[in-house]
Amino acid sequence: MSEVDLSLEIGKLCLKNPVITASGTCGTGNELRKYFDINRLGAITVKGITPEPSEGNQLPRIAETSSGILNAIGLENPGLKGFLDKDLPVIRKYRVPVLVNISGYSLDDFAFLAEKLNNYKEISGIELNVSCPNIAGGGLAFGTDSEQVYKVSKKVKSNYDRPVIVKLSPNVSDIVEIARAAEEGGADSVSLINTLLGMAIDIEKEKPFLGNVFGGLSGPAIKPVALRMVYQVASSLTIPVIGMGGILTGSDALEFILAGASAVAVGTANLVDPRAAYRVLQELEKCMHDKGYKGLNEIRGKAIIKE
Repeated sequence: MSEVDLSLEIGKLCLKNPVITASGTCGTGNELRKYFDINRLGAITVKGITPEPSEGNQLPRIAETSSGILNAIGLENPGLKGFLDKDLPVIRKYRVPVLVNISGYSLDDFAFLAEKLNNYKEISGIELNVSCPNIAGGGLAFGTDSEQVYKVSKKVKSNYDRPVIVKLSPNVSDIVEIARAAEEGGADSVSLINTLLGMAIDIEKEKPFLGNVFGGLSGPAIKPVALRMVYQVASSLTIPVIGMGGILTGSDALEFILAGASAVAVGTANLVDPRAAYRVLQELEKCMHDKGYKGLNEIRGKAIIKE
């Protein structure tokens, strides 16, 4: 197979290829190491952390759907100290960029995590999960309010000197407005989409299946929505877009790139096939080779219709 240039840049972050693991689907990446060499990927995004440890939501937390899953994990994590004590030593051994997903319930939470993580150069960048409720601001999720997205992006960027990625919620009326707020706040990139809000009913017990009642829908079911939103955002912003949502194959990844994504994240597929991210990378490279493409710059956004 002839050489295909899969390299790209997200802010100051240089990736050798566009395939990233999505936060929350492979822990710290260590869980995948016995299945393939994770250093072959473009980057690893580890499970989200909050300033203090969190036990997450009550059980059950996951419900399978016809073409995906509903999850209501609830940000279960060891907190910043637990992450630094137990997970960072593992991450230090990697030869692949590591992104840390951070969550909080106030602007100060995000600012605190950004400031602390800025001291650890082995972390290549941070991804802001703005889908959590802003308790200090009345409980509305940060990611549904463009002003809040702007504020949290600006606050974190002022406390962190490496790439800042804002992960966008699809549960909004205008995804472009929200994405533009992140860009104006100084974000180096946006990643989308996070899960769609859904639920399942237990017909035997005649009540909601999930302990949290509602959960986030991910997997192949949301791919058309994710593609549409990536297309809209990539058409409107100048910063790189990381596309995610239902990517199972190299062809899926190629669709997101044609829609304007600079990189792609593989999430739910990892729960079914631990080799999914690496397989997607291999299939993407073969697909591009077979179509005669030489590099990502040649095809990124090629499907976008210019007005």
